[in-house]
Amino acid sequence: MPLKITLKPRERLILGGAVVRNGEAGARLVVENEVPILREHDILSQREADTPCRRIYFAVQLMYVDEGKLAEHHKLYWTLVEDVVAAAPSTARYTGEISRLVVERKYYQALKAARQLIDYEQELLQKI
Repeated sequence: MPLKITLKPRERLILGGAVVRNGEAGARLVVENEVPILREHDILSQREADTPCRRIYFAVQLMYVDEGKLAEHHKLYWTLVEDVVAAAPSTARYTGEISRLVVERKYYQALKAARQLIDYEQELLQKI
């Protein structure tokens, strides 16, 4: 089933590993095959991956859009998860779900779960 995407002017998205930016006017795309797609609000740049949990999100994002280096991204992911859970064991309930989705190769769903981890990290940091 085709996916219909409406883009705002100058909105970015990742489509099959390519970063695409819309022009000055809105646009409507129909994607007719299954490829990784991330809208701008779901894209985290390497510069923005400035906390441990944001780095986990970024590693999952790389798995989703850069399948050619999947083994490398998995290695990074598992190292980051190990470090985060060691530093904050209460994150295990989030990382467990993300990891299950990663193992099942459900990277987009893992990104959604990683957003919850980032929110939890913010809560923890506000308590400090």
